[in-house]
Amino acid sequence: MRDLGLVQRNAGILTEPARAGPELALACDMIFAARENAVFGQFESGTGALPGAGGIQHLTRRLGRTRAIEAITGADDFDADLEERYGWINRALPDAELDGFVERLAKRIAGVPPAGVGAAKRAINDLTLPHPANVRSDSAMFLGLVALPESRERLDYLANRGLQTLGDIERDLGDAVAEFPG
Repeated sequence: MRDLGLVQRNAGILTEPARAGPELALACDMIFAARENAVFGQFESGTGALPGAGGIQHLTRRLGRTRAIEAITGADDFDADLEERYGWINRALPDAELDGFVERLAKRIAGVPPAGVGAAKRAINDLTLPHPANVRSDSAMFLGLVALPESRERLDYLANRGLQTLGDIERDLGDAVAEFPG
């Protein structure tokens, strides 16, 4: 799937930098990444905004408070090994093994009685997913912040350098955010 600069084999399996869709991946039940080239980052605070679409809600639940603060306010890139250590993703695997691992896991889950899988997911979701009102609140705050002049200036700067297009800036967005002149 190629959409808005997010390159994935399937949702939750990352093989390239995920820039316009970390929130999409975070909303997946599981995330697996190619060790050699998957990059995650939440660059929004570097522009004066915050992650929208549930990014703060999901990331804080996955990483814990202190690591979420590091990831969100630091606006830096994380490679697959660090993502795995932090709990951002389930596993970092060599790219050559990624598809086979995910296929075996999917077949194993598909072989389990659906009632048990559904009950387990409902119980886990009840304990771990954010309330939709919190996601909406974060999204509204995001929209308000990206409309501010300082945020617009920083976003325009990044857009002029290639934001949300496949290329160097997407692979090193954490560095690009830090290099903003001013």
